Amino acid sequence: MPDLSTRGARPLAFVGALGRSFLRARLVGGLFLGLLGCDGRPPPDLPGAECPSGPCGNGDGEAIRPEGSVRIAAYNVHRLFDTVCDSGRCGGSEYEELPTRDEFDAQVARLSGAIGLLDADVVLLAEVETQAGLDALQARLPEFPHAVLGEIHEDASVDVGVLSAFPITSVVTHRHRALTRPDGSSTRFAREFLEVHLDVNGKEVIVFAAHFKAKSNDDPGRRYAEASAARDIVMQAAARAPRALVVMGGDLNDTPGSAPIDALEKDGMLKRVAKDRPDDQTWTYNYSGRKQAIDHLFVANNAAGTYVPGSFRAVREGSGYGGSDHAAVKADFMPGP
Repeated sequence: MPDLSTRGARPLAFVGALGRSFLRARLVGGLFLGLLGCDGRPPPDLPGAECPSGPCGNGDGEAIRPEGSVRIAAYNVHRLFDTVCDSGRCGGSEYEELPTRDEFDAQVARLSGAIGLLDADVVLLAEVETQAGLDALQARLPEFPHAVLGEIHEDASVDVGVLSAFPITSVVTHRHRALTRPDGSSTRFAREFLEVHLDVNGKEVIVFAAHFKAKSNDDPGRRYAEASAARDIVMQAAARAPRALVVMGGDLNDTPGSAPIDALEKDGMLKRVAKDRPDDQTWTYNYSGRKQAIDHLFVANNAAGTYVPGSFRAVREGSGYGGSDHAAVKADFMPGP
């Protein structure tokens, strides 16, 4: 178990790898799916073609991974609640869901299968209620022996987390930070803004898992404050580690051209990596028939790590992925020298 350096509200927990039998089963299953294609039939011959029943993933082929690259994904798993009612108000029209054990296991199975097929090295998660949910995902994903949850310790909170194939060396929390809306009022991050440092074969990689304020009961000033503060935090981390790869991602609940996304992209020091892909291939959420890109990946340009051009993908099955109402996003990055 790696040593932890934690700053912020509370310590965060890590979970180790589980047995080799899970890995063998996943490898066999993954090979079978890879041979059959997205709907159980042989895949099209030409890269980028569509399966007979619709697109495979995002429908435009898989990026070729350069040697030495790191694939980072962001995925809102959509309300992964455990089987304990923490709020005392669960089920029906209440916010906190209370799945049965079978329902919980079925959701975890769908999500873990989808995560495994991303072929990522690091996955930034959103909407995991408790450590029990993260543990359950990790138990089915032995390729990710390292994990951390950004638990904010509020009843029925859906939190961010990170799954990693590489050792975690330290974790920094930022939700305690005071933020300022454009009108001058104070706020804070809606969820943890989770900073995780990784040792990738001797090279430093820093990832930030984010989930900004949702548009239900909207507070756009809060989302702008989150974006502005996140940019400063990420840029400061990159300045302290100029030889690192520094990536931020997650469900930011806003689209390119909005004030929060513009705040992140200010001066070009944070690069939204989907910008080099066609807009009709980068959307991640279907809101009343409107396809929106609200899940994003950014790389810090003031550190040495770089984005592999053209590698961004939004991975979907219809409108969502793995039973979630969000697509997953992923891209390849080269660590610093």
